[in-house]
Amino acid sequence: MAEWTSTVGTGQLARLLHSQDGYGRTPGGSRKAPAYRALADGVRLLVLEGRVPVGARLPAERELAGALAVSRTTVAAAFEALRGEGFLESRRGAGSWTAVPAGRPLPARGLEPLPPEAVGSMIDLGCAALPAPEPWLTRACQAALAELPPAAATHGDFPAGLPALRRALADRYTERGVPTMPEQIMVTTGAMGAMAALCRMFAAGERVAVEHPSYANVLQLMRDTGARLIPVPMADAAPRWDLAAWRRTLTEAAPRMAYVVADFHNPTGALADEDRRRELVAAARAAGTTLVVDETMVDLALDEEPARRMPRPMSAFDHGGAGVITVGSASKSIWAGMRIGWVRAAPEVIRGLISRRAYADLGSPVLEQLAVSWLLTSGGWHDAVAQRRDEIRASRTDLVRALRRRLPDWDFTVPPGGLTLWVRTGGLSGSRIAEAGERCGVRLPSGPRFGVDGAFEGYVRLPFTVRGPVADEAAARLARAAEAVARHGVPDQQMPAGYTS
Repeated sequence: MAEWTSTVGTGQLARLLHSQDGYGRTPGGSRKAPAYRALADGVRLLVLEGRVPVGARLPAERELAGALAVSRTTVAAAFEALRGEGFLESRRGAGSWTAVPAGRPLPARGLEPLPPEAVGSMIDLGCAALPAPEPWLTRACQAALAELPPAAATHGDFPAGLPALRRALADRYTERGVPTMPEQIMVTTGAMGAMAALCRMFAAGERVAVEHPSYANVLQLMRDTGARLIPVPMADAAPRWDLAAWRRTLTEAAPRMAYVVADFHNPTGALADEDRRRELVAAARAAGTTLVVDETMVDLALDEEPARRMPRPMSAFDHGGAGVITVGSASKSIWAGMRIGWVRAAPEVIRGLISRRAYADLGSPVLEQLAVSWLLTSGGWHDAVAQRRDEIRASRTDLVRALRRRLPDWDFTVPPGGLTLWVRTGGLSGSRIAEAGERCGVRLPSGPRFGVDGAFEGYVRLPFTVRGPVADEAAARLARAAEAVARHGVPDQQMPAGYTS
């Protein structure tokens, strides 16, 4: 019986490895490591980042050698090195499959938070989330407790969400220029719960168009659902959304679903203007594509102009009411620990989602729904978001200043809002910087997590979650990681940690 549980095709693995080519080189442009070592290191990085799963059967040596245009001896030596390091196992007749060394935790395929016990020695730039804005969270929970008795007298299962919260969310959309009834709202367990439900309904086994780059966790969710991702490249400069590319993709590929983040896009922070929103909705309608719009960052305008006058929601341009589905959440605006999200869609879509929920999580926590309802109806949401914006704005200023001082070769555009900075790493591999960063005491996601088939190797994503001296220390540790990658070309597994606590 084989020990592998999945396979990686020759073409797919070659594309992932080729995406690393040209990065992780010395300033003179030549690798210090021999070809087999570079190949072994490339496979190891793919496993560590979760882009190649543990337990995935690799192509035969001869096939991979042909796809990479190297000798079979090079591939055999690389596989032998990986076996010696514990990243590959083999058995005659079963082939070779990826593994992790004994005692090492399995790599996560998404962007999981750093365990609390590691906070003292590691600066976490992987999770784009902040502590709760107080006293607003406490006040909301106290108000929720006061409102709990009537709900507690029931069975407690509300698959569509508490009526009071559905009504408050519908009123909020109406105030934003999109008339909405409570029947058009389903409350979910966070935005990822909403996306999981929508993927089950629209994306399983289907073509899905996505911005490129896009939010890593949603991309992985779609892959796990069996969706076939069709990337639509974003431009390097504003306006980011290339409408010609979107029209071409929607017309030629006819995807069942498209996923976009028009409000402070994750990871670039870009904001789509009204013309692009209108045209994208029209193009999706013409192609028969359901447009899923992620609005989880919509409250996080940091610059004066977006804060003063945000573009209308994309659903405002969906005149038929059935082509655009909106996903929202309290996680970014208020607190990630408040796992309440929602879907706004046509009533028949909401009914379909509700009927499928019996096979998922049945409903969202009642107490948290009461807390969000209080925030929305009391004015607490507005005040908490204003406090949150001030915190993020200060973090953005400190992080940008520290990066420009410590890493002047890194290139980025300061976004008008959101929680993240999309950074080009001066010709170095983002994957290798992320790996070296772990040894330098800073944790961050590399660019390829936000792409398809290894794209964006020359990028990293940095969140606005650290301030003052911590932001400067984070940049200093990133600079040490970048220096190590530039010096070694391919990071040495024995490289000393070299960071201060």
